[in-house]
Amino acid sequence: MNIKKFKFNPVEVNAIVLWDDTNECVIIDPACFYPGEEQQLKLFIETHHLKPVRLLNTHGHFDHLMGNKFVEKTWGLTSEIHKEDIFLVEQAANQAMMFGLQMAKPTLPGRFFEDGEVLTFGNSALKVIFVPGHSPGGVTFYSETDKLLIAGDILFYGSIGRTDLPRGNHEQLLTGIMEKLMVLDPQVKVYCGHGSETTIGAEKRSNPFLN
Repeated sequence: MNIKKFKFNPVEVNAIVLWDDTNECVIIDPACFYPGEEQQLKLFIETHHLKPVRLLNTHGHFDHLMGNKFVEKTWGLTSEIHKEDIFLVEQAANQAMMFGLQMAKPTLPGRFFEDGEVLTFGNSALKVIFVPGHSPGGVTFYSETDKLLIAGDILFYGSIGRTDLPRGNHEQLLTGIMEKLMVLDPQVKVYCGHGSETTIGAEKRSNPFLN
C-alpha cells in the first residue's frame, strides 16, 4: 500500500490518500479549504493515474470534513463515517464559523461504518477500529498487512485527542486507546490527523497520557 499525506486548511489537517498496485485509492479526511489545495489533490491523483473509490472520514469535526464536497463532486463519491458523528456533520458549518472560517454545509454521509468492519479497495483492506472519546463516532483505519494506522484525532505523537469538544469523553478515549490501539504491533506506523507520524511502540514507551 502506498500513502501520500497533505497538510490542508488553516487547522492543518493531514489529508491522506492510500492506493495499491491496482491504482484504486481511498481519500481519508480530504480537508481541502483553499482552491489551491483542491487542485493539489486533484493533480496528484491525476498524475499518478489513481481511481478514487472511497471517501472516508475518521470523525465529524469540521476541519476534517472540508474537501468532502469537492471530492464528492469531482469523483462521484459519497462520504462514509460512523453514525455517532452525524450530528457533527450537520453542525460542521456552524462549528467552522466559531473558528472564523466559512464552509458550505457538508453533504450527509452515504454510508456508516461498523466497528470491526473491513473496508476494501483494489487488493487492499482497512479494518475500522471504533475509538470514541475525541468525538462519539471517532474511528481509526488499520492495515495489519502494511502495519499502518490512520488515527485521525484519536492518537498523536506524544499526545491524544482533546476531549473538551461536544460529547467528548476523556476516560472513554484513554480506555479505547489502551484496549484497542496499544495492543497492536509496536512497529505499526501511525499517521495522525495533525502533526507528525509516530509508531505504536513509541507511544507505548513515552506518551505521557498513556503512562
